[in-house]
Amino acid sequence: MPRALISVSDKRGVVAFARGLVDLGWEIISTGGTAAALRSGNVPVIEVERLTGFPELLDGRVKTLHPVIHGALLARRDLPEHLKALAQHKITPIDLVAVNLYPFQLTIAKPDVSLEDALENIDVGGPSMLRSAAKNHASVLPVVDPTDYPAILDLLRQGDIDTETRREFAAKVFAHTADYDAAIAAYLTPADEGLPSRLGIAMERVQALRYGENPTQRAALYVTEEPRGMRDLAQRQGKELSFNNLLDIDAAMSSVAGWGNRPACSIIKHTTPCGIAIAGSAVEAFRKARATDPVSAFGSVIGFNTVVDRATASAMSDLFVEVVVAPSFHADALETFAAKKQLRVVELPVSDGARSLDFKRVRGGFLVQDQFQFDPSEQGWKIATKRSPSELEWNDLRFAWAAVAAVKSNAILLARDEAAIGIGAGQMSRVDSVFMAVHKARQQGHDPAGSVMASDAFFPFADNIELAADAGIKAIIQPGGSVRDEEVIAAADRHGMTMVLTGRRQFRH
Repeated sequence: MPRALISVSDKRGVVAFARGLVDLGWEIISTGGTAAALRSGNVPVIEVERLTGFPELLDGRVKTLHPVIHGALLARRDLPEHLKALAQHKITPIDLVAVNLYPFQLTIAKPDVSLEDALENIDVGGPSMLRSAAKNHASVLPVVDPTDYPAILDLLRQGDIDTETRREFAAKVFAHTADYDAAIAAYLTPADEGLPSRLGIAMERVQALRYGENPTQRAALYVTEEPRGMRDLAQRQGKELSFNNLLDIDAAMSSVAGWGNRPACSIIKHTTPCGIAIAGSAVEAFRKARATDPVSAFGSVIGFNTVVDRATASAMSDLFVEVVVAPSFHADALETFAAKKQLRVVELPVSDGARSLDFKRVRGGFLVQDQFQFDPSEQGWKIATKRSPSELEWNDLRFAWAAVAAVKSNAILLARDEAAIGIGAGQMSRVDSVFMAVHKARQQGHDPAGSVMASDAFFPFADNIELAADAGIKAIIQPGGSVRDEEVIAAADRHGMTMVLTGRRQFRH
């Protein structure tokens, strides 16, 4: 009778999986909480301690680290001396290991996690069993992902599992444990030491893509264990997602993450917003964001930080959109979207600001930095001009400062009534970005007079301020820090403008 050892932290589908194994004539070995869950599902279980002769020790820290378990996993069936050793010590081989690990990554993602909690969620026995099984995958099938349970049962019903399939499952195990260890190493690296001295990144390919940025480039989507990331993406309808779609989806959800519970909408073209706004509802946020630049909104990716309802879906019915992405959709919104068969509708959680790293590829290596997180704090802000912002200006300056963080540098954003009215992005000089923002505003029928202007970095020359003043802009927010700050501030004072310096730069290179 074949034996399976099942010990899981994530118990999704484990009862059905174990019951399916029993129906195929397998014997189940298990530990602690998993054994209790299986028994409650009327699955017969042999406790590990019955095999080892030892109870669980040290609050469960020691239970499977025993020769009876690892001998059963590591013995090669093609070596007579290994089988003789098993018989001599009365060890029955184990033929399948289904293990997933303590949720270390989810634990450290909590903002108030203590070192003690983090250490308690480092799995020791689980990786040991998985690695033993994966090393001996010709004889022991290693299973680390609960979503693989149905496929494994189907394979077992068909008979023996071939060598190539076993090797794929083994590779998945080693990738998973490598990622797990990398997360632990990164967490334990002292903060004052900076980034880890070595980085190992294990990623799982979850989707092959038709091509990359261009048809001549191969592409696929790989995911990590990072919480609230692309692993959690769920497509509800529409065509297959493309490489460029996925880049824009990520940009869209990053750009609406800074407003907490206030409904926000961002309309993305080529990873930068062509419209962005906040309002009292998703539909109103969309209307305001679309008004920024209705022409550029054609063929866009539209992101929301809140649930999308029927009213919002109906409001975009006349617009060609590549993707709509939000944390969730009402059923009636999905019914409305269903009329557009090609429209991709995607659910993806808004990032909760978990600690993570950002990677940028360079030739022969990677540049690594902390993931950018917008800081809504106004600590260190100061009014640099003689005139202070009015209450209405303050409201729009705060919005503009959050919105410009999503725009590619050099970034300039004009705002009125908590909506962008003109955006200048990616220009080689900042004064060109100011010109472009004013030009785009006027091109779409917005009068920049009386609006506010945000800049992601300091103004190197006063010509930016002169151009803004000529357009009638009355309030500016920017980091400051230029050697010509005094000239820039003096220019603002000459034109009766108000200027707030935040002391923080928000480049998106």
